[in-house]
Amino acid sequence: MKRATNSIASPAILVLAIVFLFSLKAVATGNVTYDHRSLSIGGRRQLIISAAIHYPRSVPAMWPSLVQTAKEGGCNAIESYVFWNGHEPSPGKYYFGGRYDIVKFIKTVQQAGMHMILRIGPFVAAEWNFGGVPVWLHYVPGTVFRQDNEPWKHYMESFTTYIVNLLKKEKLFAPQGGPIILSQVENEYGYYERDYGEGGKRYAQWSASMAVSQNIGVPWMMCQQWDAPATVISTCNGFYCDEFTPNTADKPKIWTENWPGWFKTFGGRDPHRPAEDVAYSVARFFQKGGSVHNYYMYHGGTNFGRTSGGPFITTSYDYEAPIDEYGLPRLPKWGHLKNLHKAIMLSENMLIGGEHRNFSLGPSLEADVYTSSSGSCAAFLSNSDDKNDKTAVFQNMTYHLPAWSVSILPDCKNEVFNTAKVTAKSSKVEMLPEDLKSSSGLKWQVFSEKPGIWGEADFVKNELVDHINTTKDTTDYLWYTTSITISANEGFLKKQTLPVLFIESKGHTLHIFINKEYIGTATGNGTHVPFKLKKSVPLKAGENNIDLLSMTVGLSNAGSFYEWVPAGLTSVSIKGLNNGTLNLTHTKWTYKLGVQGEQLGLFKPGNSGAVKWTVTTKPPKKQPLTWYKVIIDPPSGSEPVGLDMISMGKGMAWLNGEEIGRYWPRIARKNAPNDECVKECDYRGKFMPDKCNTGCGEPSQRWYHVPRSWFKSSGNELVIFEEKGGYPTKIKLSRRKVTEV
Repeated sequence: MKRATNSIASPAILVLAIVFLFSLKAVATGNVTYDHRSLSIGGRRQLIISAAIHYPRSVPAMWPSLVQTAKEGGCNAIESYVFWNGHEPSPGKYYFGGRYDIVKFIKTVQQAGMHMILRIGPFVAAEWNFGGVPVWLHYVPGTVFRQDNEPWKHYMESFTTYIVNLLKKEKLFAPQGGPIILSQVENEYGYYERDYGEGGKRYAQWSASMAVSQNIGVPWMMCQQWDAPATVISTCNGFYCDEFTPNTADKPKIWTENWPGWFKTFGGRDPHRPAEDVAYSVARFFQKGGSVHNYYMYHGGTNFGRTSGGPFITTSYDYEAPIDEYGLPRLPKWGHLKNLHKAIMLSENMLIGGEHRNFSLGPSLEADVYTSSSGSCAAFLSNSDDKNDKTAVFQNMTYHLPAWSVSILPDCKNEVFNTAKVTAKSSKVEMLPEDLKSSSGLKWQVFSEKPGIWGEADFVKNELVDHINTTKDTTDYLWYTTSITISANEGFLKKQTLPVLFIESKGHTLHIFINKEYIGTATGNGTHVPFKLKKSVPLKAGENNIDLLSMTVGLSNAGSFYEWVPAGLTSVSIKGLNNGTLNLTHTKWTYKLGVQGEQLGLFKPGNSGAVKWTVTTKPPKKQPLTWYKVIIDPPSGSEPVGLDMISMGKGMAWLNGEEIGRYWPRIARKNAPNDECVKECDYRGKFMPDKCNTGCGEPSQRWYHVPRSWFKSSGNELVIFEEKGGYPTKIKLSRRKVTEV
């Protein structure tokens, strides 16, 4: 028997390669139909390999290169959610500027000759603040999200219709000659439908009917919706979807979310999914009859401003995607998947039109073969053993199949790709630091806020209020302030011991100030949001001020009834006094929403805010509640830029009024020995988010993406609000340099 080679030099394979390259130049538009094998676009069956790129997680200046890099990676479609709370910040008031210019984004996709998959939702989850739903909707009387609820359905349908009509007007649906070939209503509702009872079932059916009634001329999908009606296509989300079957036999097999990495939280570690395993999952999907596949994410991007959800989702949404947060190909993952896509598309005609047969080649070994009436043939050979390499015999030839791998044979003879054999180039990534500099000389403006109430109080109550219901997410910040009087006869004053402050909170984070001095921070995390604090506090005889700055770090973005998840303080007491415990939970609390500089708009370019700034070349360090403003030049070179905040504590940053986002170089927690970080990741076997973590004991996010397009040639205004204290002179701009190795 002959041994197969890795060559693709046979004439048949070369012809297929030419066809593949030609197919990347343009895509068909027209009516979109489907059967159990595939979509048909403009009368031609097609395999779809899609790349998720969320338009508000990058900037318009990046869109053309992101789309082109996806196309060069072998993708023929771009997918995105539609972000309701970005587009309708208040009822009936719509916004489509800047990063939210959805029409411009879709036209960028169209200009690149690619298809578009639009997941309108409009609930999206996506680790996005409040799951993409406007917070104001929660406060419309009688509203229950994602339920057979009239206010919810009214606003959901109204927004969906507005988006559809906007895109119809621009002729962006495929039957109009546009790029949009698929759309989605709702998102992963099947996980939660049971919790809503019969109303949940009615709502799922209503969602499908409402969507179909929009008459957009392309199919609608519902992902992870196991009881989806026949009028829509049910689709799969997950790390593996090769065994998925759609809701009816006449539907194509669609994978709306293949997760090539995972998201990250402040205080969390870095999750990694090996390129070999991603490729294995994709190859298995097409091997088993899949025809539409989407990477969630192909470019994760950045949660600028206060758009991250969770809570505790980092400002970076890199997702270890094939294109990194900064817009650069992640090697070898991008290149390995590019080679996979090429191999799959060499077999496109067979996969969508050939006769399919499956047979065993031995334990954990199988072949899926697609043949045409003309005698053409394509085969996928797989080894699902997660430990052992194996040799398979197929059509009198032997093939070496590494553990947990798939080999693709577009002519049933020559192996052109194996998912475990990475031949793509790797790279070295460096963040090259530069000190902040200015052609006019670096001068800092500094303004420090006083802890507690500034201006007039917003209200007073003899109870602890819910944080989110109070701020309605107009700000991260809410001050809880009170005062107590300590008698000179208190024993702890004589014993020189300190009383202990006990606090319980539903989350997310808290800075504690006693007598206007910062004494510490308490916080939850991405897996357990509520927290408790036990801390010795330096009280004095006489009046003592207690100022507690409660903070949200992104609102919940998924789950049953997630809009009702609370935050904020629930209990405050002091122990160690002569009379035992002083319970402050129901004492008089004075409240103030936001922080002063935020309310005054100190982050806006040229806005002094009518406060007294101190101008200095040596700004104060380790000073809480401090605003820093400095005029800087852009960094050298043309590489993408990250703001290095390792020297700072926690806060917000802006450049020229653009929201860089929350920063918090919080150290990634170290877990139990059976849940440690790894030095090397074994790609073999099913992946889960905690399988291959790194970064234990390191900052969960050090660098914060600042798009190059935000910089002017000179006179750039960098504004920092530091909550707990840091070293501003150590802030740097770092250029992201990627070198192939």
